[in-house]
Amino acid sequence: MLATYPHQGRVFSFNPTAPLDISLPLAPGLNQVNCFWAEPVQFDVIRVGGFVGSVAEGGSTNYKRVHLTPHGNGTHTECYGHISPNPAATLNRCLRRFLFVARLVSVQPRPQPNGDQVVLLADVQRELEGGPDASVKPEAIILRTLPNHKAKRARQYSGTNPTYLEPSLAQYLAAAHIDHLLLDLPSVDREEDGGALMAHHAFWQYPHATREQATITELVFVPDELEDGLFLLNLQVTSLELDASPSKPVLYQLHLTS
Repeated sequence: MLATYPHQGRVFSFNPTAPLDISLPLAPGLNQVNCFWAEPVQFDVIRVGGFVGSVAEGGSTNYKRVHLTPHGNGTHTECYGHISPNPAATLNRCLRRFLFVARLVSVQPRPQPNGDQVVLLADVQRELEGGPDASVKPEAIILRTLPNHKAKRARQYSGTNPTYLEPSLAQYLAAAHIDHLLLDLPSVDREEDGGALMAHHAFWQYPHATREQATITELVFVPDELEDGLFLLNLQVTSLELDASPSKPVLYQLHLTS
């Protein structure tokens, strides 16, 4: 079964029965990815009077409260409200479309004189502007950093100064009208940068020409089986009136038909 998707005067086909989920699950315990000193995810059984919200404990239904921190637990998507005091700057208001043509590119971070590992503009630009897909202008970019260890799925990033993006790369993506940036890192910026958040500001062009529709999705995991190329991205989020939400980005491989 094939479906089609038009983009910039071209028509692509994809198999809607072959989704590729690149999100990391949210589950209680310490063996889950974590960053920025967030508490681990917790699922608490609701108890009211004689009612217990656990079938395993004799209750009629499972009924639990979830404790999580979107920016620190698992795959999440954020809008410019992450760096804005505007209470109306919520992901639920900013993200109004959910299907996008995306380009997956794999890049090797580069060591810097201060010891940091940074994804550089030159490396991403070379990948995006070369190869058979260079003529297609994507709406979203998915960055897979190398080496692509499966340990990323449960890594404890807090206090480790993880890899981040060169701010000029975020500026380049904004200028190229890339509205959605997805990456397998905790943040586009350095873990501790004194609050500068230069890549966040550059990508959203905040506050002078804010790209309100643009989003950043962090802590995805793209398995090695997926080759670099074009995909249809279905960006799924919850309807929280917050700057960020746990998310489930799902990919469908695209093929040019006309």
